[in-house]
Amino acid sequence: MTAFEARREDFYGLEADYPPESVQARDMVRQWVTDHIRPQAGSWWLEGRFPTHLIEEMARLGVFGPTLPEVYGGSEASALTYGLMMQELERGDSGLRSFASVQSGLAMYAIYRYGSEEQKQTYLPRMAAGQVIGCFGLTEPDAGSDPGAMRTTARRSDRGFILQGAKRWITNGTLADVAVIWAKDEAGIVRGFIVPTDTPGFTAREIHTKASMRMSVTAELYMDQVEVSPDAILPAAEGLGAPLGCLTQARYGIAWGTVGAALDCLDTSVTYTKSRIAFGRPIAATQLVQERLADMLSEVVAMQLRARQLARLYETGRLRYPQVSLAKRDNARGALTVARMARELLGGNGISVDYPPMRHLANLETVDTYEGTYEVHTLILGRDLVGENAF
Repeated sequence: MTAFEARREDFYGLEADYPPESVQARDMVRQWVTDHIRPQAGSWWLEGRFPTHLIEEMARLGVFGPTLPEVYGGSEASALTYGLMMQELERGDSGLRSFASVQSGLAMYAIYRYGSEEQKQTYLPRMAAGQVIGCFGLTEPDAGSDPGAMRTTARRSDRGFILQGAKRWITNGTLADVAVIWAKDEAGIVRGFIVPTDTPGFTAREIHTKASMRMSVTAELYMDQVEVSPDAILPAAEGLGAPLGCLTQARYGIAWGTVGAALDCLDTSVTYTKSRIAFGRPIAATQLVQERLADMLSEVVAMQLRARQLARLYETGRLRYPQVSLAKRDNARGALTVARMARELLGGNGISVDYPPMRHLANLETVDTYEGTYEVHTLILGRDLVGENAF
């Protein structure tokens, strides 16, 4: 890496304080993404295909549940290490990071945080190894930003529970072996269930009409009288706070992942503008282009600082969910801004998937929306500031 490249990557010198194991994990994931994802990312995105043949390799990198205890297949990695891993996956493509985020921050975390010891031992080591894929069924066709309005129900039966309802926009839905499904019981209390996807009455259908996040598998889930045994329920999950706690974990990963997409756009823009000749000189030698690049760098640095401080708060036990909301809200929107500027700097080539900015830009429209929209996180922050609920 040249001095100029290092400066773009770490303008404020944050890496000097990173533990060696965090840098090693980041570099390992970065090299793997460079070798195995970047050369094909544009083609896979156009085809709407996730590289399932690489799931086991991702597991060997340790990106599934790395912060979990070793007994459950994790490596007890720090929050910083996990964040840097997500950064490098999203540098390749947001769909790649989303796969890992759902596997780790949603499905695995739900089982780890709310499951029984038997459930943890049964699922987590195999999920960490990529042998069992999970998805997280919270969002519904009519309940996105208002998950409390979910219509999926869990009714007690002689042999356990009967689930009835539908979920939508579920990442990994048709790839999953198990689904963590959230449903309301007869008392209207939200409960979590581990549902094997081969259970009779359970159907997953992939959504093929997306113009964003095309490398990610997104599905609708249907449950028609799906009967599960009593040991399917997550015993410590009671109320809407349980799935929202999982979302906080996933949003942390997003705050870091978006940094990777923005860094890729910045690096692409610098490389392109230095090689693009117009009117006898590189366009990078013009004031307007340098102003744009400086604006992009400023946004990236702000994103990095938010993510780094979030990791410190996480590791010292001081993390509050509104802090995660601020980082998810502003980093997703910031990455969108950077990607849009990069697309403009590349001119006509900016709309081609031969270059990453347009793909990142389209993907980030989804990232800006899922796991809480910009507006929802704005209201979370407003409530935290003034103590009044504006939802």
